[in-house]
Amino acid sequence: MEEININDFFQYFKKKIYIIVIILAVLLVALSVYNIFFKVPVYTANTTIILVKNEENQIIDGTTSNTINQSDLTLNQNLVSSYTKILKSHLVLQQVIDKLNLHYEVSELEQEINITSVDDTAILNIAITDEDAADATNIANTLVKVFEKEVSNIFNINNVTVLDEAELPENVSNDTFVRDVILVILISCFGGLGVIFVIYYFDDTLRNVEAIEDEVGLPLIAKIYKSPENTDLVVEKKPKSATSESIRNLRANLQFASVDSALKVLLITSTVPSEGKSFVSANLATSFAQAGKKVLLIDCDLRKGRQHEIFNIINKKGLSNLLVEDIKNYGDFIQKTEIKKLDVLPRGVVPPNPSELLSSKKIESLITKLRSVYDMVILDVTPSNGLSDPLILSKVADETLIVTSLNYTTKNDLKTVKKELENVNANIAGCVVNNIKFKKHTYGYYSYGYYGNEEEKK
Repeated sequence: MEEININDFFQYFKKKIYIIVIILAVLLVALSVYNIFFKVPVYTANTTIILVKNEENQIIDGTTSNTINQSDLTLNQNLVSSYTKILKSHLVLQQVIDKLNLHYEVSELEQEINITSVDDTAILNIAITDEDAADATNIANTLVKVFEKEVSNIFNINNVTVLDEAELPENVSNDTFVRDVILVILISCFGGLGVIFVIYYFDDTLRNVEAIEDEVGLPLIAKIYKSPENTDLVVEKKPKSATSESIRNLRANLQFASVDSALKVLLITSTVPSEGKSFVSANLATSFAQAGKKVLLIDCDLRKGRQHEIFNIINKKGLSNLLVEDIKNYGDFIQKTEIKKLDVLPRGVVPPNPSELLSSKKIESLITKLRSVYDMVILDVTPSNGLSDPLILSKVADETLIVTSLNYTTKNDLKTVKKELENVNANIAGCVVNNIKFKKHTYGYYSYGYYGNEEEKK
């Protein structure tokens, strides 16, 4: 069984608390609809009787007595069970129906009668429930009268005395709305908590960065903090932001990781779309250029590449066009950007056979030529899960970087990509976790914002 991290679950619970709100809202609406349109108000009339000897003289051993002895009380207590059955008998109930001209069947009227006895006494409480308050009262009082008569006939004794006659009830007896609301709240809270726990237990998404190393077995290269700015080139437009700082941290970690062998060609992929692969590629290329390196960013996503949109350059001629022509003319397809020392080779027109183009010998020759021209070549490739493009291009790259997104990428997808890249002997530099939230501190600068909030989740 997977170990449950309480703090992790609490963070997950805060994000999923809307489930409890939805359950509560649905149940409250259902309860209100039921009470307004379906629930029939009923009234309960109560009467109480006691089983005691009447005031008529009884002859005991040749003498008369008006007192109640212990044997009388014991006898009456023992008769409680029998009298309860008589009260609900067909004999008694049919007479009540006939006397009051009720619309009930005997079995239906029996369901409306509730008889309880007070412990260790000969007292019976009789409650009659009906949609009409007057009917409930009449039924209760008539039932007792018929019962008295039948007990006298059956046992030849008069030991039934009415303590409290039924009075007309003023309030409905099934108004349980407040109680039901409390129950709905409790059910929503505990039921929702259970639902959230089940979802949490079976949720395979990356909820914390530690899972990358502990569960997937990949080194964590850097964490990229989510940018609040509405721009793709954060490193260029907002150099003091926490996002820019984390991109520079990624750049430094890649350089330190490749001390023994020069990192010239870096392939950047992801597991599935929308994890921020192109965003990381563009900003990392910009960061290397800002550090004084001559950088070329190649958009190898021949299906949905968008580097031309990020850098606002023309996409009529690009990598796909170059690979069907003479690669010696690569300079005609590469475009300069507004960022010093950074060039971009856009994807070009969408070809009918992207994988075939990328698996040709031309791409190997092209990368070999570009190694001698640029200090750093970054390949922005398609997501790995389900596509062979990253596997094909990994053989021309020095290192492969996998971009993931917190609370989006699944551990299973990441494990699959890792295995596929290892099967083709790709050099996996590690993972980048994108879209980590951060908070501003009182300094007012984003660059201070992330140092104390590295584990705050999306």
